[in-house]
Amino acid sequence: MAAPSSVTERERKYEVAAGSGVPRLVGVAGVATQDDPVEEILDASYYDTETFRLARGGITLRRRVGGHDAGWHLKLPVSADERQEIRLPLGGDPHKVPGRLRRLVRAYTLGEKLVPIAHLRTDRFAHRLADAGGRTVATLTDDHLTGEAGGETARLDEWRELELELDPATEPGRLGEFDRALAEAGATASPWPSKLRRLIGDRVPSPPRARRKPTAGDVVLASLREHYGDLRRADVGVRLDAADSVHRMRVATRKLRSSLRTFGSIVDKDATAPLAAELKWLGRQLSPARDVEVGERRLREQLGDVPSELVFGPLRQYLTRQFAREAEEGRARVMAALTGKRYLNLLRALDTVVEEPPLTARAGKPAKSALRKPLRKAAKRLRHAEGATEGLEDRELEKALHEVRKKAKRARYAADTVKPVYGKKLRKWRKNVKAVQQTLGEHQDTVVGRDVLHHLTIAGHGEGQNTFTFGMLYAGDAARAERLRETFARRWRRLEKGGRPGWLR
Repeated sequence: MAAPSSVTERERKYEVAAGSGVPRLVGVAGVATQDDPVEEILDASYYDTETFRLARGGITLRRRVGGHDAGWHLKLPVSADERQEIRLPLGGDPHKVPGRLRRLVRAYTLGEKLVPIAHLRTDRFAHRLADAGGRTVATLTDDHLTGEAGGETARLDEWRELELELDPATEPGRLGEFDRALAEAGATASPWPSKLRRLIGDRVPSPPRARRKPTAGDVVLASLREHYGDLRRADVGVRLDAADSVHRMRVATRKLRSSLRTFGSIVDKDATAPLAAELKWLGRQLSPARDVEVGERRLREQLGDVPSELVFGPLRQYLTRQFAREAEEGRARVMAALTGKRYLNLLRALDTVVEEPPLTARAGKPAKSALRKPLRKAAKRLRHAEGATEGLEDRELEKALHEVRKKAKRARYAADTVKPVYGKKLRKWRKNVKAVQQTLGEHQDTVVGRDVLHHLTIAGHGEGQNTFTFGMLYAGDAARAERLRETFARRWRRLEKGGRPGWLR
């Protein structure tokens, strides 16, 4: 089977009164012509788990026959108006989801079987909207639908809707212009994110509604659910080898672990300790691949600042060979983890925590009072870590500053979690914590960078490379580290000076 292709969809759906005509959009958002309709008959079967795990994650998986893009379509949410669509051509068993797509949604299905849940037949009338040069701006479709959903009781439905989809080359901002024009013509925005969701309706459990006065448990669980969603979305990106996806997955993993540890008095830390340990394991599997990405980008940027007469030999080709091998090894390690049973069990445990959380008695208390203590502890650990750097030098100081960075990151994550409760009261303190964290992040880059340069120098010498330039970069990183320590000292004083509520001191 051919490799999956990917397209980005930007569209909105509208409901229209029965018997009404299709709006004319000439003169809107640069449209000069609106073509006569082209009819297509589309026949689609939709797949999900019996508990609608994909639908709950905002994902649609279908096999569609008819139209110019017949095939298997996996639609992943990006934003309210934007989706990434992964496509595979028709072929193989028409009643079995291709393995490539099953693996892409493993973080959502958690190993549950994908089965047919609905069938939709669409009689589509598509109007191409073009500019004065004949280039497609968007497509307006008038869809007449007949749907059937399975389950304990069958559900039948018929309806009509308009869909306005921008051409990939059209600026996303034009969607608002079309929206206003369609509203003036009598169309109303559909309350449903997809045709499938309209058909299956209340069979998909609704997300918990936020309370006007949230408890501590409400706030912490909302944060955990957000990070869990980020992890699953990044999982798909990693499997597709999308840029920056390993980084996003590692950040989500860290935030989840940090939240479980920081707010262990809200979500029982003893019950979640095994999960926190597994998240630490996952972070270790992701780290080498991400470190290679950061190391290579940083080193190439540094080389770009070196005068050409001081770059001896084919150093860039040498770096390409070295980093390509390390990147391949890092990705192999990541994929081995993501396809293994241990990771699947981690996801299942995480799913259980967010769906059936082991809340403590303190979780039921008002958020404003119950969340102060965990945040104070995070701030106190940060201050203790900074105090432990006193009198240290060289490698011991570098290690201690790295600990300060980790504690600053945890304090910042904690502030992000409680932001819905304390809002502006923590804004300045969080900003100062972030400045400390970023400074020490840059400092750690120089530490790791010098280790990488040392390794490359030894390996390059063995291959007969002239490694003089690496020595220059090493010395530059050492000097940069010293300057960053001075910057850290200034930013720490600013953090300690104030800009926080009295209870956080």
